[in-house]
Amino acid sequence: MNKIKKLKKIRIHHEGTHILITGAILLVMINLALYWGIKCKIPFYVCAVISVALYLLVVNFFRCPIRLFKGDTEKTVVAPADGRIVVIEEVDEHEYFHDRRLMISIFMDITNVHANWYPVDGVVKYVAHHDGRFMKAWLPKASTENERSTIVIETPEGHTVMARQIAGAVARRIVTYAEKGEDCYIDEHMGFIKFGSRVDVYLPLGTEVLVTMGQKTTGNETVIAKLK
Repeated sequence: MNKIKKLKKIRIHHEGTHILITGAILLVMINLALYWGIKCKIPFYVCAVISVALYLLVVNFFRCPIRLFKGDTEKTVVAPADGRIVVIEEVDEHEYFHDRRLMISIFMDITNVHANWYPVDGVVKYVAHHDGRFMKAWLPKASTENERSTIVIETPEGHTVMARQIAGAVARRIVTYAEKGEDCYIDEHMGFIKFGSRVDVYLPLGTEVLVTMGQKTTGNETVIAKLK
């Protein structure tokens, strides 16, 4: 399938449609009840301001800007999420590789876009979802003990890259679009994490790291590494 045809070009992510519609109806009903049911309008005005602020916060959370990566994708690893680099280290990976890998982790706070993009072009070789805990996503144990989804991709050059979506203390649902055997591309959505949290990328040892600890990333724009 043509790469451009597979792009999900949306401004508000479809994962938020139901929440936004339900929330709007509920807030309107509450505010109308206050307006018509109480003579003093002060509670209505207070509630209306709070309602608008909360609704705009949720809309901001589900925003999904259209981004097209402009560089060369060969051997390129692009940030799969907006956020901040919280881990760059070698780790033992026990779920799929069973060997030592370079891990780069991006933590997303409540203000970040929470759509996730594929970090590399390739073919999806493995997809798995694991139930787990909901610890704070920046803790080291979150990678293996929190609820998570794992996607493994083989690039056209033969490298194997893993991306792991991790729920946090607030996030309670991970959505993963990847399916085993399908082609995937930088520019395409890999999934969405509702109200959280973290994405880990596992790379072959010797990969050139192009980001630093604490650096902010923009999903599908920031190049985080170059495969050898």
